[in-house]
Amino acid sequence: MSSPRQLSLNLFIHPAGHHEAAWRHPATQAERIFSADYYTELARAAEAATFDAIFFADGPVLHGGVEHNAVGRLEPILTLASVAAHTSRIGLIATASTTFYDPYNLARLFSTLDHLSGGRAGWNIVTTQAADAAANFGLDAHPDPATRYARAAEFVEVLERLWDSWEDDAILLDRAGGRYADPAKIHPADFVGEHLRVAGAFNAARSPQGRPVLVQAGASDDGRAFAGRYAEAIFTAHQRLADAQAFYADIKARAAALGRSGDQIKILPGISPFIGSTEAEAHELEREFNELSVPAYGLRQLAGLTGVRLDESALDRPVPVELFEGAGDVTSNARSRLQVVAGIVEREKPTVRQLLHRLAGARGHRVVAGTPEQIADTIEEWFTAGAADGFNVMPPYLPGGFEVFAEQVVPILRSRGLFREEYAGTTLRDHFGLARPESRWARAGASAEADTDEPALVGA
Repeated sequence: MSSPRQLSLNLFIHPAGHHEAAWRHPATQAERIFSADYYTELARAAEAATFDAIFFADGPVLHGGVEHNAVGRLEPILTLASVAAHTSRIGLIATASTTFYDPYNLARLFSTLDHLSGGRAGWNIVTTQAADAAANFGLDAHPDPATRYARAAEFVEVLERLWDSWEDDAILLDRAGGRYADPAKIHPADFVGEHLRVAGAFNAARSPQGRPVLVQAGASDDGRAFAGRYAEAIFTAHQRLADAQAFYADIKARAAALGRSGDQIKILPGISPFIGSTEAEAHELEREFNELSVPAYGLRQLAGLTGVRLDESALDRPVPVELFEGAGDVTSNARSRLQVVAGIVEREKPTVRQLLHRLAGARGHRVVAGTPEQIADTIEEWFTAGAADGFNVMPPYLPGGFEVFAEQVVPILRSRGLFREEYAGTTLRDHFGLARPESRWARAGASAEADTDEPALVGA
């Protein structure tokens, strides 16, 4: 008898918290965002709550809103290596760009993290949207989305070849015979594509998980096609249950069409909860943070998310709906975050200030304000209604916003049988319920053996 389906929960760590004004609030610790201890403490709190993983977003560029927000950040893979030394179970997911990394170097970084952590590494695959990043790498222009995704597909193929380079039994450790490894079981990448060329074998054995968990966060047409083929966990943003259900069904169908099992892909929308002992208290807390936001920053953020530029002089006027015409809906997927914002404008008819406050909490991810029971109700509804396999929990402020979630919401989810009481395994794949991928060389060997055996079986 199979065990009941369980939520996956990640702590998405944004320096001072996901609300853009979090750094200004006395409940946060913005002075610590470049401290190793700060992230270790957050990771250990998430581990104590038996969360699947902690997750760091990243981009190789300084955000233009640094005047008004604590947008500086540490490099995530090194940060997670530091965290790994002080934790034992929590998964460790870092963002890295296929546009601005070299495949062999990135393969080594994530393989090393997986080895050092005992099998807890995950890679959030991005192609980088920030056009300013190109100049940081000596490029005259940012590659267009189609080119970035084509390179990304080759990039993932190369990394999987490198991570599978050593067969699982390649290490002999034959001290008496003087043979450490069997060279016949170590294979070169031997990849030549339109964008990448990588010749040699990897220089480390296959890691504990076989390879790190592949995570993806794009929801455009290109992003969905990429996710259906490669992703094992998907981070996404939705405001409404119906939109999340449509995305969920679409991704599972795309994966099935490629011969993949839907239960081997975890879809994890973002949720940013303001929690109070009463609903009114929770809404007051949200209002308190919104009042600390700086309109100039919010307008810059809106332009970055949607391409729509509004003026500070119009803060208390309705947002012109026509500015978002042509954004599409959940079935067109040209620019996923633009669609989220366009939906808010169309449904709610907000003023510019109100729209900025709606986006201040989590950049288009779903912000909810309520009691612990109401937050748990929302999570359960989406989980049971085919909209999510779990959630990226995005506390509006840290560390307190996570502490209250862990102390007050997690016990409710456990009492309802939705979330684990303790870890059942040691790796990130164990937590997500994902199989350890078989090496391509094991598959090739099995196929060759089947081909060899077939004539004998036919002639018997």
